Amino acid sequence: LGITELTITMTLQQNKPLNSQNVADALQKFNLKKTAVQKALDALADSGQISFKEYGKQKIYIARQDQFDIPNGEELEEMKKANAKLQEELADQKKAISEVESEVRGLQSNLTLAEIKSKETKLQSEVQEMEEKLDKLRSGVVLVKPEDKKIIEDSFAEKVNQWKKRKRMFKELWDTVTENSPKDQKEFKEELGLEYDEDVGVNLQSYTDMLASLNKRRKISR
Repeated sequence: LGITELTITMTLQQNKPLNSQNVADALQKFNLKKTAVQKALDALADSGQISFKEYGKQKIYIARQDQFDIPNGEELEEMKKANAKLQEELADQKKAISEVESEVRGLQSNLTLAEIKSKETKLQSEVQEMEEKLDKLRSGVVLVKPEDKKIIEDSFAEKVNQWKKRKRMFKELWDTVTENSPKDQKEFKEELGLEYDEDVGVNLQSYTDMLASLNKRRKISR
């Protein structure tokens, strides 16, 4: 065989159907023109070294199948076992790689010495500030005047009570309006653009508990 025919034969040994353009594309690195490739394919087909089928004006070429060793059932079973073993080894390798990558990520997440020192300095500064505040409290320094504290607490109590009152009024009104309404209450609420406390992330009960705790402290201090 000439170099062109030998190269084409090796290409067809991939054992898949190819037309002349496919073969020419695969052999571009050898600077073989499509005309030379077509001529060599025809010569190989005429000599019976490769097979071809015609589909209209196009010829599809393929290596002769009698040149390949076809494994029997026993050989196929051995190949399946070997493949299964390789798959297990591959899974083990992937697991080992994953563990190593996880360890690397863990090491990368650790602080460097410079970062540790910076964090230590910041924590020491925070501790110093808290100790200074604590010293002020221990020395009896009044951070909030009693009269200011009372104004704030009274204002808080008034607003919580108003909240409870308005919530109760709304519920009574809403129950009256929707009692005999055929509309779904949720859809009706959305249609009117109403929002409950929970819709905006607030809870009256938490503030009621705070008010109860405040009232309890006031009673004890009297």
